[in-house]
Amino acid sequence: MFNVTKKSIQWGNETLTLETGKVARQADGSVVATLGETQVMANVTFAKAPKPGQDFFPLTVHYQEKYYAAGKIPGGFFKREARPSEKETLVSRLIDRPCRPLFVPGFKNEVLVMATVLSCDLHNDPDIVAMIAASAALTISGVPFMGPIGAARVGFVDGQYVLNPPMDDMTQLRSKPDQRLDLVVAGTKDAVMMVESEAYELTEEEMLGAVVFGHEQMQPVIDLIIDFAEETAKEPFDFTPPDYADLYAKVKAAGEAQMRAAFALRNKQERTAAIDAAAEAIVAALSDEDKADANLGPAIKKLESSILRGDVVRNGTRIDGRDTKTVRPIVVETGVLPRTHGSALFTRGETQSICVTTLGTGEDEQIIDALNGNFRSNFLLHYNFPPYSVGEVGRVGSPGRREIGHGKLAWRALQAVLPAPTDFPYTVRIVSEITESNGSSSMATVCGGSLSMLDAGVPLKAPVAGVAMGLILEDDGSYAVLTDILGDEDHLGDMDFKVAGTAEGITSLQMDIKVAGITPAIMKQALAQARDGRLHILGEMAKTISAPQGFSAYAPKIETLTIPTDKIREVIGSGGKVIREIVEVSGAKVDINDDGVIKIASSDAAAIKKAHDMIWSIVAEPEEGQIYTGKVVKLVDFGAFVNFFGKRDGLVHVSQIANKRLNHPNEILKEGQEVKVKLLGFDDRGKVRLGMKMVDQETGAEISPEKQKEEAEG
Repeated sequence: MFNVTKKSIQWGNETLTLETGKVARQADGSVVATLGETQVMANVTFAKAPKPGQDFFPLTVHYQEKYYAAGKIPGGFFKREARPSEKETLVSRLIDRPCRPLFVPGFKNEVLVMATVLSCDLHNDPDIVAMIAASAALTISGVPFMGPIGAARVGFVDGQYVLNPPMDDMTQLRSKPDQRLDLVVAGTKDAVMMVESEAYELTEEEMLGAVVFGHEQMQPVIDLIIDFAEETAKEPFDFTPPDYADLYAKVKAAGEAQMRAAFALRNKQERTAAIDAAAEAIVAALSDEDKADANLGPAIKKLESSILRGDVVRNGTRIDGRDTKTVRPIVVETGVLPRTHGSALFTRGETQSICVTTLGTGEDEQIIDALNGNFRSNFLLHYNFPPYSVGEVGRVGSPGRREIGHGKLAWRALQAVLPAPTDFPYTVRIVSEITESNGSSSMATVCGGSLSMLDAGVPLKAPVAGVAMGLILEDDGSYAVLTDILGDEDHLGDMDFKVAGTAEGITSLQMDIKVAGITPAIMKQALAQARDGRLHILGEMAKTISAPQGFSAYAPKIETLTIPTDKIREVIGSGGKVIREIVEVSGAKVDINDDGVIKIASSDAAAIKKAHDMIWSIVAEPEEGQIYTGKVVKLVDFGAFVNFFGKRDGLVHVSQIANKRLNHPNEILKEGQEVKVKLLGFDDRGKVRLGMKMVDQETGAEISPEKQKEEAEG
């Protein structure tokens, strides 16, 4: 019934297996990839004809994590996988970005890639397995795909690169001081196509080495997919790339001069309007037959690309007049919003971000429900890209893949410089509102986020800046690396290479390549040029703010204390009774974790002190020889029981009440009376022994033995 093909290799410390022919047999391509006990099924289907009037390539990638894969039931009310999680969105992008440029140019048929996690061993992250499965499924589907691609994760420990580190090492990189890198690289046999990473101030040489290492380590995977496809691939889909050389010649003759004049305009909005006018003039000059040609749009885009790219490579002059290494003018302002905890307005040319930092307590941490368990995050970054930022009218809805991806890139860049939670017990949320965009709003978010955190008083290890690099690579091998690219240079260029970091090293790197010819030498130049740009931006930022400022009056103040874990139950109380009383009486928020770390938060210092004292009275142990103020709770023939330390009671023997003989404690004391006592010690059974006669009941000072003797004799 089944015609199963299975191929395996030893990859690192695990066995990687590709299988097809048993499941999803109606899909154009279906592959189940297994690494260890992590298993992902990738299915590819594609339309056999483009939709009428289709002028773009409609590739859709969906990565889905099924909770059953890790033996879990989803959290929440519905107990069913619902909208994509942040990780699912990010992995969908990881698959899309290296695959999209490898489809044959001109192919506009709809393609759907679905990668479903069937099993997760909590050791091998399914994202890499999904990328490999998707690549294999595309390769055998018959779709015009110029792959395959391979993928690998790279760690960096003690100066050594590590292939596919365990999931636990990567999930919360900040808690793993020895693990300094989480880098995912994808590429073909000959070239790197995509890089995504977070790092802890690695040098340019270390980052480049990680990329090269990852590309080398994925070669056996690419060979496996090729070997697998030789037995299982379907007949290639009958598709011939469109040849519109004659149409392009007409387009060029009709409008090259006007289009070149449009690109010479420095202002983005004027340039955009002039380019649109030039395109309209070209269309008007063509015959009806040429106007109806489906390749007219690509021909006009090719003209735009040739003008922009040719001027940069030949003359080193860009469309806004800069050379290849100059960063656009930067303006930095902080404290721009009066009631927020920290704010910054970062403007670089025609790209602008308002970044706002809010400080919260442990209650504000985000609980993340993942395959490998629940964990909490005390650093949040949310990026918003409204239509008005590019002068357009558009629909505003929930965050899309762009917003999630750009926000995560900025998050990765900044998380490496955050203080340890024990040193700064706040939840930090940054919101980036992109108000203008013409090139790399994600890097503006990195800069603005760093500035707003400093304005909020967050003690960062160092300020962080980011810059986007571009590449123009011509067929003859000539190229130009561009610093701080514009939107048009990103759209019409061959590389989007974003580098963020401190003055000491890189904290995040993201690279997308649209051509299969980038070399390590080009990457090395791009990294070096990016470092110069980053240092320049950091210098401009430092002119306004370079160190943490004082806390806003509206920010909560947090104090931490650590108690023995065996005292946690006492602080919480039965059913939370004790901790609720502390919150109600003090007016402060109190969070306690399983390690015994307690965070007390309030904008009122007196409330924090009150809560601290109440907690301390529960968990602290009384010290022998110290004097305490207590209250008489019970009188008996042989003495008085005094509540002197939280809920701790002790006995003042009748002989220790006064410097004279008493027949009964009620001769001096009564229940409810406040007294001052000295802790004399503990008896054999651990009972507390207290004394009053050696303490001045008015001042609380200890009475000397000589004076006690005088009182007894008097």
